[in-house]
Formats: sequence, structure tokens, C-alpha cells
Amino acid sequence: MTSLDTRPLIASHPRPSRHPAALPSAAPYRPDDFDIAIVGLGYVGLPTALAYHHAGARVLGVEISPARIEAIRAGHVDLLPSDLVRLEETEGDPMFTVTSDAALLRRANAVIVCVPTPVDHHLVPDLTILQSACADVVANAVPGQIIMLTSTSYVGCTEDLLLTPLAERGLIAGENISVAFSPERIDPGNGSIEHEFVPRVVGGATPSCELRAAAVLSRYTASVHRVDSLAAAEMTKLLENTFRAVNIALANEVADICRELGVPVTTVIDAAATKPYGFMPFLPGPGVGGHCIPCDPHYLLWQLKERRVAAPMITQAMNEIAARPARVVERAAHVLSDAGMGVAGTRVLIVGVSYKADVADLRESPALEIIEGLERRGAVVGYLDPLCPQARLSDGRIVETVRDPSGFDPALVIVHTRHHELDLTWIDERHLVLDASYRELAVPRRFTL
Repeated sequence: MTSLDTRPLIASHPRPSRHPAALPSAAPYRPDDFDIAIVGLGYVGLPTALAYHHAGARVLGVEISPARIEAIRAGHVDLLPSDLVRLEETEGDPMFTVTSDAALLRRANAVIVCVPTPVDHHLVPDLTILQSACADVVANAVPGQIIMLTSTSYVGCTEDLLLTPLAERGLIAGENISVAFSPERIDPGNGSIEHEFVPRVVGGATPSCELRAAAVLSRYTASVHRVDSLAAAEMTKLLENTFRAVNIALANEVADICRELGVPVTTVIDAAATKPYGFMPFLPGPGVGGHCIPCDPHYLLWQLKERRVAAPMITQAMNEIAARPARVVERAAHVLSDAGMGVAGTRVLIVGVSYKADVADLRESPALEIIEGLERRGAVVGYLDPLCPQARLSDGRIVETVRDPSGFDPALVIVHTRHHELDLTWIDERHLVLDASYRELAVPRRFTL
């Protein structure tokens, strides 16, 4: 085996003035075809690919979903305005290629895996997508490449899914290929910090792998924090989202306490946040969504369960988070009961169904559980969300947004997600309002969760 060259992996290249000929999948590896290949062009992969392209890299995006590829090419994707501008800049640019052909990965200097890692209905990690993506990467790996995993998973996943199968092909990390883990740090809908200014953590299979991975990340980001192992980098991501989960569960509990004591919880949190040390504000809500907080800690709990190691605080926090949507349904029933109404037959409108404000993302959204919970009690449920014209419930049904909330004529309005451009001026004294968003809402007959 030959030693790896530890010089920076990506060099600057002038942009070609015209499209090159299409690259046949059977062509031999040419290290100058692509600087970066991104596997998975979802909410992490696409912004990452655009950031690299914006920095001048020749980018290959590999995506198995034809619908997603078509949406990207048409510009119909949920991105920050700044990323939409970057996407427009890729049109007709030979420095940015989107394909479903995984064989093209062999022509990239660096391959970065950015695919989802959800949990199933039993809260057990579902590694199907990640295993498939890593298998494609390993099958097309060539000597001299660096392969970096960013998808959140268990500690040891990079060794199991990349190091071991690569070694079976004669590709040994630190000798003729590089392997690293760098947890993704994309916050959908948050435009306050540009991708380039979010520090990236990276750990390599060997010191030389770590150096090469840091060079790849430094191509687009201003700060790279290196740790001395794959496991440390993998655990970093699990800690980040477990920390958030525990604190959100605490914020929800404090909100319930404050309601019982007649104290506005947001006033308390805002006041506590004035302390310049030792406190970080977390806001309560109707639950959590996305593939980070509701999912990632379960990868850690799943791994610990196999080792017979207890994590009671994390377990309790995740149980409380999972129970939160049912608590919204119960609170809605109490609000209706206090007004002399039952749930059965009552029209209830959910305002905002995406899991966070200003994104069209329904992954793990508590709103879907709330809709189903109210329907099981006999309520007539609709939702209002211009960013999500359709939503799929757990039984496979497709429901659509209400176009005219006044025409729907709800007795109870549950404010789930407050999109900034969502008009709520139609709410008046006829409506009971359960504000599960804990945001200031100047409407009559408002109740907090």
C-alpha cells in the first residue's frame, strides 16, 4: 500500500466557459472531474452542495429520488432565500451536476454522505437509507479518495458502514483511502448564521484522515474543530441533540408548572435569559419534529440498551417529548369542556403543521399526531398552512390545507406553528384559541398549553 498524500485535497480551478460532454458512467476514475460529491440532496445535502459550489468547488450531487431531482432542477425546494439564490446560480453551470448515477462517485476527490437517519414507529433506529448509501459509496470508492459521513447515527457507525467494508475491498483508511466523520449542522429555516460561519467538528479514522477531512471542510467553512477519533465526532452530534431534547422537555414541564401557578412562562424564560452565564433559554411547545431531536437521542439509547447501560434522564426526556402531542389533545378537551362543549363533533382548526416556523417540513411534526388524536375523539379537524398544502397522516390519508379558515368555521383554533407571514387576523371572539406555540398572540379567549 502507498501512503496518502496529506496535502489539501481541493485546489482552485477556473470555471469552464461551456458544458463539458456528458460523463459516461463506465469511464475510468479521473480525480479532476469533481472536487466534492454529495450523496443525498435533502435538507442537509443540498445546502451543503450549494455552499461548496459557491466556494468554487466542482460539485456532484447524487440523489436516488427522481422527484427530488426534478424539484431541484425546477427550483421547487424548501431552502433559505440565500440558498435559493445559490441554486439559481447553478443553472447551466458545468461545475454543478445532479444525478442518480452512483457510479459517478468514483470520479470525485471527496465523497460526503448526507442522508436521513430516522426512527421507526417503535422509536428504533432505521438505518436502511444510510446502509444503502454507504454501500453505494463503498462499491464505487477508489484509491486516494476521502469519504466523510455526516448523517447522525450511533457511535461506531462509520467503522461498521465504511471502514470495515472498504477494508474488504482492499481500501485501508490512512493508507490508500481516507475516512472521517463530521456531524452535519444545518438548521432549516434559520438564516441568521450563514453555512460558512457554522463551525464543523471532524474526526478521522487516522491522523492523516483527520487532516484531509479538515482540508475538505475548510474549503467552504471558516472554522473546523478537530477531534482525535471517529467516535468522538459521532458522540458530539448525539450530545448536541440530546442536550436540546432534555432542555426542551424541561421547558415543557416548567410551562405546565407556570400555567398551574398563574405565571406567564415566556416572561419567566425571558427574564432568566438576561443572566449572562449559566443559563440558555429553551422554549416550550406542542412537541418537537424533524429528524434531530425526536430521533437522534434514540440512536444513543438503542446502543446503550444493547450494552445494558441505563440513561434515565435521557429516557425520561424522550418519553415526555413523545407524550407532548397527546397532552395538547388533552388540553384542547379541557378548554372545550370549560366552554361547555365536548370534543366529538366540534370543528377544530390547527394553525401551522410544519414542525418549525417558516419551513415546509412535516418530518415528525407533532401536528400530525394532534390531528389524529383529535379525530379519534370525534372532532372534525382541519389545518391551515400555506407552506404545506398537503399532509400525509400515519394511516396513509392525504389531507389538504383549509383555504378559507372563516368558511371552515372552527370552534377551537390550536396555534401549532407561527409562520411569520401567516395571517391570523380572521380570529375573533367567536373562537377559542389554544396557543401551543407560546408566542405572543393578541386575540380574545386565548389559552396557553
